[in-house]
Amino acid sequence: MLAGMALITEIAAAFRGSLRRSVYSAGLLGLRRASTMREVVELRNVTFRRDNKEILHDVSFTVRQGEHWAMLGSNGAGKSTVLGFCGAVTHPTTGTVQVLGNRLGRVDIQTLRRSIGHVNPRHPLRSPLTVREVVLSGLAGSVDLPPRWQATGDETVRADRLIDMLGLADKAALRWPTLSQGERGRALIARALIVEPRLLLLDEPSTGLDVAAREQLLETVDLLEQTHPELASIVVTHHLEELPTTTSHALLLKQGRVVAAGTALDVLTTENVSEAFDHPINVDHQDGRWSARAARLSRTA
Repeated sequence: MLAGMALITEIAAAFRGSLRRSVYSAGLLGLRRASTMREVVELRNVTFRRDNKEILHDVSFTVRQGEHWAMLGSNGAGKSTVLGFCGAVTHPTTGTVQVLGNRLGRVDIQTLRRSIGHVNPRHPLRSPLTVREVVLSGLAGSVDLPPRWQATGDETVRADRLIDMLGLADKAALRWPTLSQGERGRALIARALIVEPRLLLLDEPSTGLDVAAREQLLETVDLLEQTHPELASIVVTHHLEELPTTTSHALLLKQGRVVAAGTALDVLTTENVSEAFDHPINVDHQDGRWSARAARLSRTA
């Protein structure tokens, strides 16, 4: 136990040292430095239309450095569209979106995306890459490793540190098709972190996981508060039980509108969650974890 804690402390120190090094190489010139700002994502009065149908209506919220947000809502609530703004994938119809201090529409999107880590459990990998290669593919910004691309020695060391931190050291040489869904999820988190992002997006990361694998994944996400204290994150999910204990803020959506946004304790209430899901739901919060159950009407004989 003590050895494990010492290892975590050593890794955290290594990452803090790594973060102090400049990651604004030629491809990142033009992005504002994290030390000059605290807002990581800001949506202000955003609407979005597709095929003449308004999908989002006047959405506003702000994610700051070191905050860990949860975004919840039923199917069709607008979560994927909002996540697209945060990932610099989608542009608003009206309103403004600022990501890492840069307004969408006035910044090179490809450059901006290099400072954003994205974890998608539906990662469309077809090649039998090893875990190490999957993590390194994050540096290349591609699903597969590009032809003739080769990681530097320092990049390989950084990948191995992440793999070790996420409990996959003995699986670094295993190939993607042989991994469990839980192991793939942790490998994808390492892949997202290798670019040293300032914003981490996790799109339903517990999809397809059994209870044990889900808990391992959530422990991994919770660890980031120690190893990457300045990192902001947004987790998208349908289920309160899938929220890490480090969740600090929450955004509830319903039919493209904000039901509530703010600190998790203020937002994730029985009243707000019932409104967002249009069903009476009792919300509980114990030992840092959330749970939700339908409020059942009492039955009489």
